[in-house]
This record gives sequence, structure tokens and C-alpha cells, in this order.
Amino acid sequence: MTLRLQKYLAQCGLCSRRRAEELIAAGRVMVDGRVVTAMGTQIDPGLHQVSCDGQPVLPGEQTVTYLLNKPAGYVTTLADPQGRPTVVSLLKEVLTRVFPVGRLDLDTEGALLLTNDGELAQKIQHPSHGVKKTYEALVAGRPSPGTIAQLERGVPLEGKMTAPASLQPLAQRGEETLIRITIHEGRKRQIKMMFRLVGHPVRHLRRTAYGRLTLGDLAIGRFRELNPSDLKKIFL
Repeated sequence: MTLRLQKYLAQCGLCSRRRAEELIAAGRVMVDGRVVTAMGTQIDPGLHQVSCDGQPVLPGEQTVTYLLNKPAGYVTTLADPQGRPTVVSLLKEVLTRVFPVGRLDLDTEGALLLTNDGELAQKIQHPSHGVKKTYEALVAGRPSPGTIAQLERGVPLEGKMTAPASLQPLAQRGEETLIRITIHEGRKRQIKMMFRLVGHPVRHLRRTAYGRLTLGDLAIGRFRELNPSDLKKIFL
């Protein structure tokens, strides 16, 4: 049975399919000892030998997914050229190689998924599945009801309107406001840019949920393995 090279890399738990395409385009993937850069390349796992950065890529172990309560100060990559700590370093007891699903900024805390299931990662990140992500944003000032409504309808970012969002002010803290915001897009630094655009820059940001999968009482810096019931909550 043949399948596309990027799908094979994802199924083996190397990375998400999107990241696999980036690796292929960068010339880091070889099939039978030859660099392959064409996205439409088909392989037969039983006949072809695939490697990435010189290391064999073999069918992965049983898929696992973890929910981490990310602390500030950790990068959501597998390695960092600047030597900053990575989120995978927090999963020291986990022997299976996993990768972060999407990203959180260095100073952003909260819910982060790590998995070796490339297909699951692709499904969570692809806009067509509309996975809702909920955050608590502490912003400067006191956004008016009109400003909240404006953010809910959508605002222009980098030439494109943001999709409708859900916002709920939670608490007033002096001259700052804590707001719960739920979006289903994944643009880089989207929430920070949205609030900056309307004059209420974010002071602190924490992701609290994917769909109906919440952090619950998971302490910051800790993680737990997700079961099939947990995974279903992501898409509700």
C-alpha cells in the first residue's frame, strides 16, 4: 500500500503533516538514500527506506497525547538555538518522543498538547475542524461593551478579518480587566494583536481549554496523559 511521504512521516509520529511538508521542502528527508523534495511523492512503507536528518523514520509506537500546563519561560519547540528551556524538557518521565501541537508564546502559560500522533495534530490545527481554544487574557484598561462587541464580530489583522470570537469579562483588577476569549483560528499572536489593535494590550495570557478539554486542577508545569474520552472533548 502506498501513501504520501508527508502522511507517512506524520503517522510515524515524527511531526505533524504540515511540519513534515516543511522538512521535505527543506531537503531534510531521504527515500532510499536520495533527497526528496516533491510533495506528491508516494512511498510503500514495506519497500522504501525513509530517513530524516540521517535518522531512519520507522512506524511509531502506540500513539500518546499529553496535556501540559505550560509555565512562562519555555519555548514550544523541540530544541532552541538560544538555549532556552523547551516544553518537552518538562516531560522527563515520558520515554516516547512527542512534539507540541501548535505553539504558545514564551511568556504565555496554560494548556498545551504534546503527542506523537501526527494525524491528530493535523486535525487539531487545521481550520476546517474549528477546534475552539479558550484563553484568559489580562488586558490594560477597561474595554467598553462596544469594544468587546467589535472583537466578537472580527477585526482586521494583516489584511484579513478575524473570525467571530466569544468574549466574556470576568473581573476588574484595578486598571486591568480579566477577559475570557474563545477563538477557533490559530494565527500567530492573534489574541495579543487583537487587543493591541483596540487599545487594550495584553498583560498576561493563559490558555485554559481546547474545546471542552480543560486544565482542571492540573498544576503549572505538570502534565497528564489523555484517554480517548479526553480526546473527544477537544472536538466538542
